[in-house]
Amino acid sequence: MVAPVVCGVDESASARRAALRAAALAKALVAPLHVVSAVVKTGPFTSSGTGTIDFTADSLSVADDMLSALVQELGVERVSKAVVVDDPWKALCREAERVSAQLIVIGNRRVQGVARILGSVAIEVVRHAPCDVYIADTTS
Repeated sequence: MVAPVVCGVDESASARRAALRAAALAKALVAPLHVVSAVVKTGPFTSSGTGTIDFTADSLSVADDMLSALVQELGVERVSKAVVVDDPWKALCREAERVSAQLIVIGNRRVQGVARILGSVAIEVVRHAPCDVYIADTTS
C-alpha cells in the first residue's frame, strides 16, 4: 500500500489552497490523503472577567465539521481526517508518523517581523517531520 500524503489545515484560505495542492499530489502519487486540523487549547479555561468557559466540545466539533466540508470539496477517493489537540506543527508531525506518511503538505503564510525570528508552523514541521515536506505557495 502506498503511504499517505498528510496535509495540515485550519479555516484559512491559505490552508484550503494547501489542501487542494495536497489532493492533487495524492492523486498523482495514487496515494491516500490524510487531512489534519489542530486544536491548540481545549477547556475549561478562565477568561478575564467572564468566568469559566468549556471550549472542548465546540472546538473539536467545529474543527471536525470544517474538515468534513473540506474533504467533500477535495474529491479524493481515499481520504481520512483527524482533529488533534496539540500545537499545529506537533499535530502534523505526530499524525504523519502515526500513518507512516510519505509527505506532509503545508501552506506558507508570509511570516514577517518577530514571527520570522521565532519560527512558523512550516519551519517547525520542516525541522521535526518524519518524512518529506512540501511547502505550497498559498500566498497568492
